[in-house]
Amino acid sequence: MSIDLNADVGEGLDDAGLLPYVTSANVACGLHAGDPSTMEATVILALARGVRIGAHPGFPNREAFGRVRVEMSADAIESLVLYQISALDGFVRSRGAALTHVKPHGALYHSAAEFPDVARAVAEAVRRFGASLVLVGPPDSMLMEAGREAGLPVAAEGFADRRYLPDGTLVPRGWPGAVLTDPEEAAEQALALAGDGIVRSEDGSPVRVHADTICIHGDNPSAIAIARKIRSEFDARGIQLAPFERRLVPGRQSAAV
Repeated sequence: MSIDLNADVGEGLDDAGLLPYVTSANVACGLHAGDPSTMEATVILALARGVRIGAHPGFPNREAFGRVRVEMSADAIESLVLYQISALDGFVRSRGAALTHVKPHGALYHSAAEFPDVARAVAEAVRRFGASLVLVGPPDSMLMEAGREAGLPVAAEGFADRRYLPDGTLVPRGWPGAVLTDPEEAAEQALALAGDGIVRSEDGSPVRVHADTICIHGDNPSAIAIARKIRSEFDARGIQLAPFERRLVPGRQSAAV
């Protein structure tokens, strides 16, 4: 059994403490968070750890950390995403490496999961940059459908540190308990995602969530403790970490492993 473990990084927090525990890093591209110096420093840290690097583009509203939707046309969103991927790629390529994936951030992630025009804009931006890049998003979402239609390899994402609603979507951040900060609880959810994919939802009912990769939010105050606990529990159960792009085929979503 193997799974990819990813983290959202480059957002000005303790990436050096988090990166040793993950397989893939989603690096903020300077609009919702980060700046050129942070992007370069994060790329250097990730490469030193052998961590795969992906772009983490978001809406340009730093005051809301990219978690509030900005009204933009589909064409503008496509240009915005392509711009951010290209910016991060410069730092990665200059270090002799290559980007492996793209995962939208915050409100852009959720908008692309729900609205077909946003989903197509994001997928087309990724395709224009490079059709070998893996597009990461919620399972069974508009974003995954748009990625497949664009001929991209897609990876379904589960969250170790976010609680789920019974329909398989995330509990809104404004609700109590939406973010899991207890390392034991987050590790339990990660084990479920890596196993049969059935997690306990907000009302206690079981919900199936297919995941090719499991996310830890770098801005979670317990991120490092959660990552450490997940790795410990995975090691104890023989669950190996493996970059998801090795197991995906363009235009198709891999089966759960």
